[in-house]
Amino acid sequence: MMMRKISLILGFIILQLANINAQDGIILDKIIATVGGEILLLSELEENLALAQSQNPSLPENAKCIFLSQLLSQKLLVNQAKLDSLEVTDAEVDGQMNARFDQILAMMNGDPKQFEDYYGITISEAREKLRVDMRNQLLAQRMQREIINSVQITPKEVKQFFNNVPRDSLPYFNAEVEIGEIVYLPKPNDDEEERAKNLANELRAEIVNKGANFSEIASKYSHDFGSARLGGDLGWQKRGEFVPEFEAAAYTMEKGEISEVVKTEFGYHIIQLIERLGNRIHTRHILIQPRITEDDMNLAVQKLEEIKELIETDSITFSQAVKKYSTDKASSYFNNGLLSNPSTGNTFFETAQLDSDIYFAIDTMEVGQVSQPIKFVSDRQEAAFRLVQLVSMTEPHRASLELDYSKIKTAALEEKKAKYTVEWIENTISRTHIKIDEDFKDCEELEMWNNNKRKNP
Repeated sequence: MMMRKISLILGFIILQLANINAQDGIILDKIIATVGGEILLLSELEENLALAQSQNPSLPENAKCIFLSQLLSQKLLVNQAKLDSLEVTDAEVDGQMNARFDQILAMMNGDPKQFEDYYGITISEAREKLRVDMRNQLLAQRMQREIINSVQITPKEVKQFFNNVPRDSLPYFNAEVEIGEIVYLPKPNDDEEERAKNLANELRAEIVNKGANFSEIASKYSHDFGSARLGGDLGWQKRGEFVPEFEAAAYTMEKGEISEVVKTEFGYHIIQLIERLGNRIHTRHILIQPRITEDDMNLAVQKLEEIKELIETDSITFSQAVKKYSTDKASSYFNNGLLSNPSTGNTFFETAQLDSDIYFAIDTMEVGQVSQPIKFVSDRQEAAFRLVQLVSMTEPHRASLELDYSKIKTAALEEKKAKYTVEWIENTISRTHIKIDEDFKDCEELEMWNNNKRKNP
């Protein structure tokens, strides 16, 4: 199951590489289309079709024709991008390649050898084989952005788009709210900081001076419970995955070396470098965190109550309070405290989508009001408190320009961009030399491509 997920992440290009090795370098392929200076291979079509079938076995009978039309459009974009001298830098290609391979390696515990054993080629070899494909993919994306960047929409067009939707086809929106938050993390007191630091130093001494087993100490004492069950093992990670203080120590160590106690925002670490390959390191650690006491919790609540009073007496706005008091570890910090709905990407939530503690907090609130401090567990699994503000609220309703203008505008703009892209493709086809294999002459989906063939044999 894991390997199937890995294959889907990168598509079937890597699988094709593995298949080539398995077939002693023999592969049957042919050119099925040319678009300007770009060629389309049968293998590209088959790989896209196979990927789609693995995700949805019930594809329509004309799926191959549909995918061929899409691939021709991509080749057209790449061809035009090159004619227009659009460029993709090596750094951009490397960045995307790194992201793809990091996704795969993350499922292999960060171990490059697992990749090589499964695919039969090294990561470096796979990167080189995929480099041209990745560059063309990025070129197509850049060309598409160039095409639609100039597309704008007027209020008149938004209204016309809305009016063209039949009344009984308008979506029905449930009650929605926007929520703001100020997140405050309790701070450990000085005594607990000292206790944690001393314990970390004692454990390090046990390992370095008395030969205690690192993994056993990690399993017994580490507060990073995810790695503690693995003896502190953090697997293979690339540079940038750890906080700066951790990396500053880990990347200067020798294989097998154990660090001094390192303080980070998470607590006190004892780090051992297991192995290093370029910018990837394999480490294990023991984390000792200062304990948050009941008094520390009470101080956090007291601080938030003071902030709430400042907001309610208009001494500070909610947005100003976010920047001054909220932790920047909360994603809402960078959005003036507004929570983002992961399902939609916007800031509106149906009440059923809210965490229960927020739902009950706002249940009796008026728009603009601020809650009492609410205790919760942060994304980083830390005890935290927050003030919640009910920023806006709508009643259940059928879509309307008055209440849902931004949503309707987005839909109208996307439709306009889609139409503009189709028009661009049709116009560009007419001035581009295109040849398609006769095996696909009966594809209705290729009508506009075949019309061009008749104009430009």
